[in-house]
Amino acid sequence: MSVNDPLGDMLTRIRNAQLRRKGKVNTPGSRLRAHVLDVLTQEGYIRGYSSTEYGNGRTEFEIELKYYDGEPVIKQLDRVSKPGRRVYAAVAEMPQVANGLGITIVSTSKGVMADHSARDAHVGGEVLCKVF
Repeated sequence: MSVNDPLGDMLTRIRNAQLRRKGKVNTPGSRLRAHVLDVLTQEGYIRGYSSTEYGNGRTEFEIELKYYDGEPVIKQLDRVSKPGRRVYAAVAEMPQVANGLGITIVSTSKGVMADHSARDAHVGGEVLCKVF
């Protein structure tokens, strides 16, 4: 089955696994997904992830979810820019989540990064998702 929005699929898998209190979740691999997972790991929202190669160019990521006192660290995980409606933001209009307590993951010309890193690098780009 083909997926129209691979990043949205990964975010939904993470949300569903956290609702069921799973420790790990698997998702097909791609470069964009890997970059978003790198940002989530750097910001402390997930423990980490590992990649498994299956041949034929097919990879799979195993994401280790993070919990604190039995509650998921990620309270909210929303896709902003969708295939049907792309959302872009300049540096001055970069959205903040919960007055800076959460992050916005942005795809810029300098790579995928959190909103505060994009402000420091003075670049705008496509707003991929919001995490709180």
